[in-house]
Amino acid sequence: MRYLSIALAAATAGSLLLAPAALADNKAIATDEMEAYLEFVDYGGGVIFAEQIPKDEWPKFMVIDARDPAQFAKGHIPGAINMDWRQVLAKRSTIPKNKPVLIYCNTGSLSAQAGFALRVAGWDNVKILQGGMQEWKAKGGFDAAAKAAGPAKH
Repeated sequence: MRYLSIALAAATAGSLLLAPAALADNKAIATDEMEAYLEFVDYGGGVIFAEQIPKDEWPKFMVIDARDPAQFAKGHIPGAINMDWRQVLAKRSTIPKNKPVLIYCNTGSLSAQAGFALRVAGWDNVKILQGGMQEWKAKGGFDAAAKAAGPAKH
């Protein structure tokens, strides 16, 4: 229920200046949109593993690091932009709908929430990096797909 409340609050952000009845109507609309999304979304919910992205495909993505600026400054996926996970809806005008978007955090949990909010808001091109920055590094970064396709180890 807590995550639903967070998603609902994010979906209705910017509606705070409306009268209470209008805010209630917006919450009902947001809930309807979330229900429709959950009925439509595939099992993976837009999740992708690092090894599913060939090295030459990475430049085609807008990569969003959903961690806080201090974590981003300590290290991030090259080419990523920093956008705190709580700000994705507020900054949605900077997120394209016509190219793939990959969003990640440390482990995938916060980016999953941000990705869910974007997908409910109409971005069907958003993928969440499973395992986040930690798994991306552990699997070989940009070379994860090549390493996964390499010869079997016995």
